Amino acid sequence: MLYAQKLLLPDEHTVLVVRDHWIGLLLTVLVDAAVSIVIVGLAAAGGSFASPWAWLGLLLLVVPLAHLAFRIWVWWNKQCLITDRRIIQITGTFNKHVSDTLLEKINDIVMEQSALGRMLNFGDVEIISGSESGIDVLRRIADPIAFKKALLEQKGSPGSLDTLDGQAGDVPDLIAELDELRQKGLITDAEFGEKKQQLLDRI
Repeated sequence: MLYAQKLLLPDEHTVLVVRDHWIGLLLTVLVDAAVSIVIVGLAAAGGSFASPWAWLGLLLLVVPLAHLAFRIWVWWNKQCLITDRRIIQITGTFNKHVSDTLLEKINDIVMEQSALGRMLNFGDVEIISGSESGIDVLRRIADPIAFKKALLEQKGSPGSLDTLDGQAGDVPDLIAELDELRQKGLITDAEFGEKKQQLLDRI
């Protein structure tokens, strides 16, 4: 989280951090475990672990173990943060790639879970926004329901609504966006009326 904290603004707060589900590492774990078992078996087939060939075989265990450690490191460094202002996606171990999507740019959130995904709590989340990329897809993330709920809560929070006051654009479009939030139950009728009046006062 140290690198991620450096990306935050002074008054910005992290709400949720998600990573890919562990099932993405399952194949790597199984393959590296199988290779390790084969190496140990071949070393033991020599009859004595005191022989040089047996020790050489055991040294080869470094290869699958190092590969597994590296894949876990890559998995750990790939993360997605929801803050009270934006979504931050971070990938890379040595070379970092960071992409941001402001909450007010998000138009829709689509979540898909297979039967296995519901049992193991993972799924895909598609974020449709008004940014240049248009659509961001997070595949096989852990706890996608919590991710979607946190994103909707932050998008409909008072702090997020306040950003509408500073947006350049047509007031009717902003009112329509507010009404969409109201219809989704993210803001109350009272909050909708208050913000609508503030926008009308700007005309």
